[in-house]
Amino acid sequence: MSDLEFEQKRTLSRAEAADQLEALAAAVRRGGQAELELGPGRLTVRIPDELHTEIEVELEDGEIDLEVELSWRTPQAQAQVQEQAQDGTADGD
Repeated sequence: MSDLEFEQKRTLSRAEAADQLEALAAAVRRGGQAELELGPGRLTVRIPDELHTEIEVELEDGEIDLEVELSWRTPQAQAQVQEQAQDGTADGD
Protein backbone atom coordinates (compact mmCIF):
# COMPACT_ATOMS: atom_id res chain seq x y z
CA MET A 1 0.00 0.00 0.00
CA SER A 2 1.31 3.44 -0.88
CA ASP A 3 1.91 6.18 1.69
CA LEU A 4 -0.33 8.59 -0.21
CA GLU A 5 -2.52 8.21 -3.24
CA PHE A 6 -4.78 10.64 -5.04
CA GLU A 7 -6.75 9.85 -8.16
CA GLN A 8 -9.04 12.13 -10.08
CA LYS A 9 -11.19 11.21 -13.04
CA ARG A 10 -13.10 13.92 -14.86
CA THR A 11 -14.35 14.72 -18.32
CA LEU A 12 -12.75 17.90 -19.62
CA SER A 13 -12.88 19.82 -22.85
CA ARG A 14 -9.71 19.74 -24.91
CA ALA A 15 -8.96 23.34 -23.83
CA GLU A 16 -9.49 22.48 -20.14
CA ALA A 17 -7.21 19.44 -20.46
CA ALA A 18 -4.56 21.62 -22.13
CA ASP A 19 -4.86 24.20 -19.33
CA GLN A 20 -4.37 21.47 -16.73
CA LEU A 21 -1.32 20.09 -18.55
CA GLU A 22 0.16 23.58 -18.97
CA ALA A 23 -0.23 24.28 -15.25
CA LEU A 24 1.44 20.97 -14.44
CA ALA A 25 4.25 21.67 -16.92
CA ALA A 26 4.82 25.12 -15.39
CA ALA A 27 5.04 23.59 -11.91
CA VAL A 28 7.54 20.97 -13.10
CA ARG A 29 9.61 23.64 -14.87
CA ARG A 30 9.76 25.81 -11.71
CA GLY A 31 10.58 22.84 -9.46
CA GLY A 32 10.88 23.24 -5.73
CA GLN A 33 7.60 23.48 -3.84
CA ALA A 34 4.80 23.33 -6.39
CA GLU A 35 1.09 23.80 -5.76
CA LEU A 36 -1.13 21.80 -8.06
CA GLU A 37 -4.84 22.64 -8.28
CA LEU A 38 -6.75 19.38 -8.26
CA GLY A 39 -10.48 19.89 -8.41
CA PRO A 40 -11.72 21.39 -5.17
CA GLY A 41 -8.34 21.36 -3.43
CA ARG A 42 -4.63 21.86 -3.87
CA LEU A 43 -1.71 19.52 -3.48
CA THR A 44 1.70 20.90 -2.55
CA VAL A 45 4.62 18.73 -3.59
CA ARG A 46 8.38 19.22 -3.84
CA ILE A 47 9.62 18.62 -7.39
CA PRO A 48 13.35 17.87 -7.66
CA ASP A 49 15.73 18.71 -10.50
CA GLU A 50 15.68 15.16 -11.94
CA LEU A 51 12.62 13.01 -12.60
CA HIS A 52 11.96 9.55 -14.00
CA THR A 53 9.43 9.66 -16.82
CA GLU A 54 7.27 7.11 -18.58
CA ILE A 55 4.92 7.71 -21.50
CA GLU A 56 2.53 4.97 -22.51
CA VAL A 57 0.01 4.87 -25.34
CA GLU A 58 -2.42 1.99 -25.46
CA LEU A 59 -5.25 1.18 -27.85
CA GLU A 60 -7.79 -1.23 -26.44
CA ASP A 61 -11.45 -1.81 -27.26
CA GLY A 62 -11.63 1.29 -29.44
CA GLU A 63 -10.24 3.59 -26.74
CA ILE A 64 -6.85 5.25 -26.66
CA ASP A 65 -5.16 5.72 -23.28
CA LEU A 66 -2.28 8.17 -23.10
CA GLU A 67 -0.49 8.05 -19.76
CA VAL A 68 2.31 10.37 -18.72
CA GLU A 69 3.99 9.37 -15.48
CA LEU A 70 6.53 11.41 -13.54
CA SER A 71 8.20 9.88 -10.50
CA TRP A 72 10.95 10.76 -8.06
CA ARG A 73 12.15 9.81 -4.63
CA THR A 74 11.14 11.76 -1.56
CA PRO A 75 14.02 13.54 0.21
CA GLN A 76 13.92 10.88 2.96
CA ALA A 77 14.09 7.98 0.50
CA GLN A 78 16.90 9.70 -1.42
CA ALA A 79 18.90 10.11 1.81
CA GLN A 80 18.44 6.39 2.56
CA VAL A 81 19.67 5.43 -0.92
CA GLN A 82 22.73 7.65 -0.49
CA GLU A 83 23.46 6.14 2.94
CA GLN A 84 23.16 2.62 1.54
CA ALA A 85 25.47 3.49 -1.36
CA GLN A 86 28.06 4.82 1.09
CA ASP A 87 27.72 1.67 3.24
CA GLY A 88 27.88 -0.60 0.20
CA THR A 89 24.40 -2.03 0.89
CA ALA A 90 22.48 -0.54 -2.04
CA ASP A 91 20.05 -2.95 -3.70
CA GLY A 92 20.75 -1.73 -7.25
CA ASP A 93 17.37 0.09 -7.58
